[in-house]
Amino acid sequence: MDKVVVGIDVSKDWLDVHVAPSGEHFRVGNDHAGVEALIARLSSHGPALVALEATGGYEHVAVAALSAAGLAVVVVNPAQVRAYANALGKHAKTDPIDAAVIAAFVEAAKPDIRPLKDEAARAFGELVTRRRQIVQMMVAEENRERMAASPPARKSIRRVLTALRRELESLDADMDDRIRKSPLWRVRERLLTSVPGVGPAVARTLLAHMPELGSLDRRQIAALAGLAPWTRQSGKWKGRSFIGGGRSNVRSVLFMAALVASRHNAVLKAFRDHLVAAGKPKIVAIVATMRKLLTMLNAIIRDQRPWQNT
Repeated sequence: MDKVVVGIDVSKDWLDVHVAPSGEHFRVGNDHAGVEALIARLSSHGPALVALEATGGYEHVAVAALSAAGLAVVVVNPAQVRAYANALGKHAKTDPIDAAVIAAFVEAAKPDIRPLKDEAARAFGELVTRRRQIVQMMVAEENRERMAASPPARKSIRRVLTALRRELESLDADMDDRIRKSPLWRVRERLLTSVPGVGPAVARTLLAHMPELGSLDRRQIAALAGLAPWTRQSGKWKGRSFIGGGRSNVRSVLFMAALVASRHNAVLKAFRDHLVAAGKPKIVAIVATMRKLLTMLNAIIRDQRPWQNT
């Protein structure tokens, strides 16, 4: 018998479910009652894998409950699922089709099943995300202040900036408290920030959004962050290499860290300068520096040894 794979298309209010290979399709509410009904219904199928798309948080209740019920759950990248659908010629987008495509995608791609974040890690990740949002709002307000001509407008902007800075301090204090209460996070933050160019904001983003750090090899960790280069190629024609997919929030902080490290970290500065001297475009050199920095951090967490200038 073929193994049973379940694809679930997630929206704010509904979970559309497709069971392969039987083709059964049904819908339940995206709430605790609906998820309980889903678990009861799936128990008779004995699925080998249940797959849901990442939808910005709407999947959290279902993922947590399904995992707690002992089902193997994987959260897949929507962009990869859509690319797979396009490759199959399924350009229409409806919830039943999406659920079936998700099931087909995981059957074909066989993604790794990794442990879910616990509640403390999820809460910490939300704080890190909120901090990034506050910083983005501060940058936007600072830009508006530079453009504002009238004193009343500037006064209003400064009031908003004062409130945002106060909120940023509060978030930082909350994260400090959570780090202090977790011996594991405290040790990992100390290890990560031992690398010149890596500050607390970078370390905490990695702690929150890349818990696999130290448990994967360098190719896997680069692919997870979306830093593994891929090339557009057809027959003898070979195009440029690109990066993409993966975890954009991790890439964002690694970009800033690589810029700093390429000035203040002797090893990474020499690495970047060598690439530029060899004729590589500066942005290509920075991306390569990001990848090298990530593999260094991965090794530091794996070996539990702080940075050493060599």
